[in-house]
Amino acid sequence: MPALDAPELYYLANFRKALDWLDTHHRELMDAAEQAFIASFIQLPLPAQALLVRLVMRKGVHFRASKLSYAEIGAIDNAAAPLLELDWLIDDAALTFDELGALLLKDELAAHFAADLPRGALKKSELLAHLRELHVEPRSLTDWCPHLEDRLLSLAIGPLCDRLRLMFFGNLAQAWSEFVLADLGIFRYEQVPITPGSRGFRSRQDVDDYLHLRLCRDAFDAGMAVTEVLQLLGDFATDNPHIGERHQRLLLRLAQQLERAGELESALTLYRDTSAVGSRQRQIRVLERLGRDAEALALAEQVIDSPYNGEEAQLAERARTRLCRRLALPTPARAAKLVEDRIDLRLPRAASVELAVAAYLAGPDAPVHYVENTLICGLFGLLCWEAIFAPLPGAFFHPFHAGPVDLHRADFHARRSELFAACLARLDDGSYIEAMRRTHAEKFGIQSPFVFWELLDAERLEQALACLPPAHLGAWFRRLLADIRENRAGMPDLIQFWPAERRYRMIEVKGPGDRLQDNQKRWLAFCAEHGMPVSVCYVEWAE
Repeated sequence: MPALDAPELYYLANFRKALDWLDTHHRELMDAAEQAFIASFIQLPLPAQALLVRLVMRKGVHFRASKLSYAEIGAIDNAAAPLLELDWLIDDAALTFDELGALLLKDELAAHFAADLPRGALKKSELLAHLRELHVEPRSLTDWCPHLEDRLLSLAIGPLCDRLRLMFFGNLAQAWSEFVLADLGIFRYEQVPITPGSRGFRSRQDVDDYLHLRLCRDAFDAGMAVTEVLQLLGDFATDNPHIGERHQRLLLRLAQQLERAGELESALTLYRDTSAVGSRQRQIRVLERLGRDAEALALAEQVIDSPYNGEEAQLAERARTRLCRRLALPTPARAAKLVEDRIDLRLPRAASVELAVAAYLAGPDAPVHYVENTLICGLFGLLCWEAIFAPLPGAFFHPFHAGPVDLHRADFHARRSELFAACLARLDDGSYIEAMRRTHAEKFGIQSPFVFWELLDAERLEQALACLPPAHLGAWFRRLLADIRENRAGMPDLIQFWPAERRYRMIEVKGPGDRLQDNQKRWLAFCAEHGMPVSVCYVEWAE
């Protein structure tokens, strides 16, 4: 067995680093079983440690020993023995038929269940569908397939390792494989200084609350009725902003399901119980469906007076116009209709309408790039890198963050207002060009929530810096900061540069039958308001 620092055991070394991190930063969040796991794990023989980490990082909980082959671990039975003694692995656990089907090859299924199968060639999915109805009781692999010379090892410690993973990453979306990808250089992360008290959860209750919400969400996704999910959820409450947002989004999804099912009064009650973005506009629509137009109008007026974002304001204004008409009230004056700078093209049919337009409009001295939302976001990410990755309490709490945890929270900008102001001030004194070049060179390839490096190479950066006025950059960046989740989408598809003339234009492309979406209209209106050159190109295919 190689030593822990051997290259082939990089995954084990990284897992142990994570356990050390948890023991140092999160010990008071762990229960006795989790603390005992960490203490016992590091005392195991290296082969047993390595095997457990390999299994924890794999999909599923059931593994055939014959399919486990790792040169650095050696004999699987020997490595598994200490894990079986600790009950971290189970030997020959009971399997449902579906679990068995996932472990066996088609030929193995056909051989072991030949007596139950009809004649003729069947696909594996057809074999499973036929056999599933005949075999409903769980059995061990030995009982299912007495002639199969193999051993089943099942992971029993998985839920505990998931809780540790949750405490480390602050979510269950990131997997232990993040270590592997980082170690291999596939993913690189900004190294943000992390304070001792900075972590995703402040108490054990936060961990339990997160897992409870996850249980409720999974039950809903699996088809549990809304009333039953609400019963399971119980009288849930939390003072953790991150968990609170997850709670509100779950309530919104449950209310939407009730609305789809036609249970409008129940949906309305649940919409009123959640502060999730989108709940007020859904309340307006439900009130309309219930014929309570006066209430709907009052809520629309309230939203217009204090909208959460541009989308909510836009939808509320439409509702107000609609409701005033139905209630025979004076219709509010409409905003001036957007006047498009229109381009009409007839082009040979192509797989990508955007690339077809880019190729048609591009010239030797006027390149056209298909950038959609990536260019403006990327330039923002370069200029404001220091503010985005500022080591604020709770924003970063492990070395594998692609961006701050509070990126989409309402107070993201406010918490960093002075830092962002300093970054944007560079647009006024001209230092932004060198600052963005320096960030591009020093940070190239590091994970970022805004910069897509493969679409923002050095050449495209130089074209953008030459052609985009700092006043336009500042307007775009401030709009992004006003609502990152909403405003990072809807930007025009193409951008054309004239570097020699230091000018540009953006082009939104619409193929046959396509039309502008609401978020695109909001971006076009914003650009028109600030004198930014934007065209809308409508394409018809030449027959």
